[in-house]
Amino acid sequence: MKKSMKNELKIEGESYKTQQTAIHKRKKRRPSRVHSVQSPAILLIGMLSRLAARTVQEVRPLVLVRPTSTSAVQRAEQRDEANFPRPVRPVEPGKVRLGFVPEEWFQFLYPKTGVTGPYVLGLGLTTFLCSKEIYVMEHEYYTGISILLMVVYAVKKFGPVIGQTLDKKIEDIEQSWRDYREGSIIQVKESMEKEKEAQLSAKGQDMLFDAKRENVALQLEAAYRERLARVHSEVKKRLDYQLEVANVKTRLQQKHMVDWIVKNVKGSITPAQEAATLKQCMADLKALAPKA
Repeated sequence: MKKSMKNELKIEGESYKTQQTAIHKRKKRRPSRVHSVQSPAILLIGMLSRLAARTVQEVRPLVLVRPTSTSAVQRAEQRDEANFPRPVRPVEPGKVRLGFVPEEWFQFLYPKTGVTGPYVLGLGLTTFLCSKEIYVMEHEYYTGISILLMVVYAVKKFGPVIGQTLDKKIEDIEQSWRDYREGSIIQVKESMEKEKEAQLSAKGQDMLFDAKRENVALQLEAAYRERLARVHSEVKKRLDYQLEVANVKTRLQQKHMVDWIVKNVKGSITPAQEAATLKQCMADLKALAPKA
C-alpha cells in the first residue's frame, strides 16, 4: 500500500511540475495576463482527497454481509439487533477542522507528519501559492473574502433558526414514519391474535358439531319415545274398547239367556202344578217347624 501511494504521489508531483513549468512559460511570454488561480490548488486538493479516500477505504475493516434468503430455515422471528443493527441516518455532518477541512485528511497525515504536520502543510502551501503568485490576490480575492464574511454572518445569524425549523420538520417526518411502523406492527400483531382466535374457534367447531349431533340425536330419541307412547296409548284405548264391547255383549247374552230360561220355565208350569208345589212346600215347612 505504501509503494502504491508513493507511486501515485510521484506521478501527481510530476504532472504538477509539468503544469507549473507550462504556467511559468506562459507567464514569461505574457506577463500582463492574469495567472490561473484555481487550477494548481484544485489539483492538489483533489490529489489529497483521492489519497485520503483510498487510505480510508484500504484501512476500513471488512464487514461480513449476512446473506439474504427467503427460506423458513434462515428467516428468524426477530432481527439480530446486536450483530446487525438498523442503519441510523447521521444527524450531524462529518467532522471538519477550520470550518472546511475534513477530519480524514488530518488522520491520513498524522502517521507521516505528526499532529502539527497538516497545519504546517496548509500554512506552507498557502505561503508558497501566494509568494510564487500562483494564487494572485486580485479584486476577485477581496470579493470572495467579502462574500465569505457575509456567508459566515448569515450562517451564524440565521443558521440556528433555519436549522431548528428543518430539524423539526425532519423530526416530524421521522415521527410519522415511526408511527406508521409501530402502527403497522400493532396491526400485524392484532391480525396474528385474531388469526389465533380464529384457529381456536375452528378447533371448537368440531366440539360444537359433536354437541349439535348429540342434540339432534336426543331430539330424535325424544320424538321416537313420544310417538311410541302415543302408539301404546292408542292401542290400549282400542283394546279397552274391544274388551268393553266383549263384556257388554257377554252381559247382554247372559241377561237374554236368563230371561229366556225364566220365561220358558214360567211358561212350562201349569196352575195345578203351581198349587201342588205350594202345598208341598207348606207341608215341608210344617214338618221342619217342630224340629226347630
